[in-house]
Amino acid sequence: MAEWLVEEGIGEHRAVLIDKGEIVAARLDWPGPLAVGQVEDAVLIARTANSPRATARFANGEEALVDGLPASTSEGQALRLIVTRAARWEGRRLKRAQARLTGDNPRPAPTLAEALDARIVPHFAGWDELWAEVMHGTVDFPGGSLCIELTSALTAIDVDGTLAPRALALAAVPAIARAIRQFDLAGSVVIDFPTLEAKADRKAVDTALAAALAGWPHERTGMNGFGLVQLVARREHASLPELLARWPDAAARLLLRRAERVSEAGALLLTVPARVRAAIQPGWEAELARRTGRHIRWNIDDTLAPDGCFAQAVPP
Repeated sequence: MAEWLVEEGIGEHRAVLIDKGEIVAARLDWPGPLAVGQVEDAVLIARTANSPRATARFANGEEALVDGLPASTSEGQALRLIVTRAARWEGRRLKRAQARLTGDNPRPAPTLAEALDARIVPHFAGWDELWAEVMHGTVDFPGGSLCIELTSALTAIDVDGTLAPRALALAAVPAIARAIRQFDLAGSVVIDFPTLEAKADRKAVDTALAAALAGWPHERTGMNGFGLVQLVARREHASLPELLARWPDAAARLLLRRAERVSEAGALLLTVPARVRAAIQPGWEAELARRTGRHIRWNIDDTLAPDGCFAQAVPP
């Protein structure tokens, strides 16, 4: 039976759905910003006259777009809001969170473990391998590979390989379905299959894709004459590629999880590029020291790759 497991790290909660010993889906959450389900009083700070949309500022300083406002609502007014979508980066642009009016009592957003009805564990296997796959954006399958890239408007999945076009497209379908769930993709996803001239071939790929994505809520177009298929799924939070694209922040959190698992005795020496060191938020170093009971030291090495940061035990 499949089971969600959650690690609650420093600045990062990560989750995997394990089925028969394999990761079949994943989620990543960076606590702190506004999150779906959070109910809080916010102040309306900007509104165009007669528009149902406006901008509100929450207690943490983050702003959210609010829709469905009555005409009587004015700037400076306090509103009880529920967050319906978290903020996310699209390329270099930050899209603000979205919220709506509610009469519910104030409450924090559900934790990742609560949202997934998951079991919290100290550590699970396979995350570093998945992290590397997401960072590189390449997924291999027999006869070909997928290249997964973010754009400002959508996530693109390109299918490439040495098989004949129909065989390549069909071989790619299981890998696509796996990557969508493991990378936690949502929003608009466009798949670029090989061009298939015969309608019967395109129909075969459409049928295989529908079966592979059964149980994943989405809408889908049929393959067009150029081999393109578009998937659209409800997006409430950032995908793994969107979060890991912010590599200093992602690498900082990955390092802290690695540091917690160092088993040898001694102080902890963390070796990082300067940009990753700068991404360590106030309080994280103190929390790492508290969790491990160790003194923390730093070594700056700007030759390291984002996923090359490491932690080791050294004499006190």
